[in-house]
Amino acid sequence: MPEANKMVGVVAHPIGWVSGGRHEVFDDAWGEVTALIRLDDNRFGPEALAGLDAFSHLEVVYHFDRVPASKIETGARHPRGNTEWPLVGIFAQRGKNRPNRLGVSRCRLIRVAGLEVHVQGLDAVHGTPVLDIKPYMSEFAPEGVTSQPAWSTEIMRDYY
Repeated sequence: MPEANKMVGVVAHPIGWVSGGRHEVFDDAWGEVTALIRLDDNRFGPEALAGLDAFSHLEVVYHFDRVPASKIETGARHPRGNTEWPLVGIFAQRGKNRPNRLGVSRCRLIRVAGLEVHVQGLDAVHGTPVLDIKPYMSEFAPEGVTSQPAWSTEIMRDYY
């Protein structure tokens, strides 16, 4: 990478915010949680969501805004602090204490109404800044067989 690009910052402005659903952060049972994403009406009109209702699922990129900078992890840790699971690097897990505090979630699209996107199973709490919404397309799923360690299957057992 050229030297000039090493310290380039990236600025992202929320396109909207999560409204409703959970108000407290905790790890499991997101599957039945319903919420909506309300777009910023100073930047977008309903046309920004035109055609989105033809999709069943979305990918939502959001900011873990409640994670203080002092809690950010850059090395290895036990997922959820459980010492029965292996010590793994922050990039080998999906925890919220990530260097850029970015979350990515796939959720069910219930409906679109004006500037509101109603969803189910979005693992973000009320007030969370949303950075992007993309329709989920099966062609973007991984090709071939996927694999993961047993601890990750265990951690996700009750997540949705």
